[in-house]
Amino acid sequence: MTNPILSDWTTRFQIAPFDAISDDDFAPALKTALAAHNAEIAAIADNPGPASFANTIEALEGAGQALDKVLSVFFSVAGADSNPAREGLQREFSPLLAAHFSEISANKALFQRVADLWARKGDLELTQEQERVLMLTHRDFVRSGAALSGADEDRLKEIKSRLATLGTDFTQNLLADERDWHMELAEDDLEGLPGFAVDAARAAGSEKGQKGPVVTLSRSIIVPFLQFSPRRDLRERAYVAWGARGANGGETDNRDIAAEILSLRQERAALLGYDSFADYKLETEMAGTPAAVRDLLMAVWEPAKAQADADAQYLTDMMQRDGVNGPLEPWDWRYYAEKRRHAEHDLDEAALKPYLQLDRMIEAAFSCATRLFGLQFKSLDIPLYHADCRAWEVTRDGKHVAVFIGDYFARGSKRSGAWCSAMRAQAKYPADQTPIVINVCNFAKGDPALLSYDDARTLFHEFGHALHQMLSDVTYESISGTSVARDFVELPSQLYEHWLDVPEVLGEFATHAETGEPMPSAMLAKVLKAANFDMGFQTVEYVASALVDLAFHEGAAPADPMAFQAQVLGELGMPHAITMRHATPHFAHVFSGDGYSSGYYSYMWSEVMDADAFASFEEADGAFDVERAKSLEQNILSAGGSKDAEQLYTAFRGRLPGVEALLQGRGLVAK
Repeated sequence: MTNPILSDWTTRFQIAPFDAISDDDFAPALKTALAAHNAEIAAIADNPGPASFANTIEALEGAGQALDKVLSVFFSVAGADSNPAREGLQREFSPLLAAHFSEISANKALFQRVADLWARKGDLELTQEQERVLMLTHRDFVRSGAALSGADEDRLKEIKSRLATLGTDFTQNLLADERDWHMELAEDDLEGLPGFAVDAARAAGSEKGQKGPVVTLSRSIIVPFLQFSPRRDLRERAYVAWGARGANGGETDNRDIAAEILSLRQERAALLGYDSFADYKLETEMAGTPAAVRDLLMAVWEPAKAQADADAQYLTDMMQRDGVNGPLEPWDWRYYAEKRRHAEHDLDEAALKPYLQLDRMIEAAFSCATRLFGLQFKSLDIPLYHADCRAWEVTRDGKHVAVFIGDYFARGSKRSGAWCSAMRAQAKYPADQTPIVINVCNFAKGDPALLSYDDARTLFHEFGHALHQMLSDVTYESISGTSVARDFVELPSQLYEHWLDVPEVLGEFATHAETGEPMPSAMLAKVLKAANFDMGFQTVEYVASALVDLAFHEGAAPADPMAFQAQVLGELGMPHAITMRHATPHFAHVFSGDGYSSGYYSYMWSEVMDADAFASFEEADGAFDVERAKSLEQNILSAGGSKDAEQLYTAFRGRLPGVEALLQGRGLVAK
């Protein structure tokens, strides 16, 4: 019987036949796909004819399609709907895949063909896109250790395999801590919580098999609890558990894993001839060097810390007026900040949230894409990997563009956070393929589901990534969609967040869940006026995380990452009542894989551009300026990684931006 993962998918839009796939199919499918990919690579490397772009680079682009099918399905379900079987498979697959790709990058015959083409690139009469793909392929081989030999080559393979295992362990430990902890609430403990928070706690209790409400470590549940619960003892208990993820001792503790990861990364960089892992990692980014990253972060840190320090004193005074002595603690900040927001802006999240229905915010994100790019969205009834998922066909001028899948609700089987991935990326070679894109979020369930303003911003953010994938228009998959520099990939997502703040968007789609009435103009004005509220706190917790990440990778790996983290924060003068957004034991961006290692700063690097990019719309004919939207699609969204990020942004804006737009956008004034 044919394995359903490897069969020809005759489903609508050739989407994975999720209803026919079982966990038992993954391991044999991977084994078959790896063997097929090995055969394809061998045929390319051992080709007796001279290397050409077609028989080497294009052949590599076309190889591994069976493997892509297996991995796209498996990692989609492993991240968003895990179970013990899938966790076991992930632990099994990680070293296998690391070894497989290490063998490819270490294939001397294959690398020689690529190097030969690179040396002759001026004589090959390549298109600009082909030149780019050749350069990236050659660079990837070199950075993967293709030029190493002997003991160094063997050691690099060992390091890659071990890092893959450790990254998987880190992720699964974090998921286990998030899944296993909850705090039961008595009815009296619900005092002060708005209805939406009570409903979320009851739903979480039901999901955990409890008779009553619970607080979990899902951000969509714990943050409202910290904002609204007057019970300081319960806030402390919840916050401590939230901050202790990955650091609870026992089998799920991530501290030793983080130390080993940092040590192996530094050794890897040294083998490849770099002074530090940060030097290695940043070589291919817009920033270029650790010094450039530090300069940006410190330019923002100083005004942000000054604002946070002033805010901390204000909140401390509020707390002491409540009769609570002692210093303001991290579990106090959100509670008193919410009170302050209510007092200063007359903005009550409990009153605001009914206007931010999930379905209406999805409609808003779609509507903006229609007005900007002419996209249309039609609901699809197709089998998906979980009952919570929804799908839409995306078209333009009647032509199919993509399939978009939304998986919006928190559950115990889903890792925390929000992300966008492509189950199939756009490409024209070896055959035309349209993208299948997934947005995964962790919003609290409800009937109807209601979002906080931050939740709505997250929805727009991830949909910005989705647009980058869906509007991609390149030939080769390796440069498709979000295959760009890490500190450029967040530009489309962060830029799209701005459309949530456009008054006419909220005016149309922010309608009350019960009455259907639009958000009152006075409330809308308050929402927009309060957009930068508590920005000192938000900026400090983010920049502290980015600076610790950078420091981890700038020099010798610290033997004790927690002590090193404390040292870095101490030198920065980290405010007592603010903690890193992601402390080391649960810093999945940095330790679950290499994606954001030395690169957590990239959100802020991209923010420098997104503030400037949206300003270009405002300077033209407003948020929905037709010519600006065309330029954004042509020069950034459709271009993928076909050119350097600097070229793409300059083609859109005419220049590169400075940090001033970011500081102005965050309401921070440099001291």
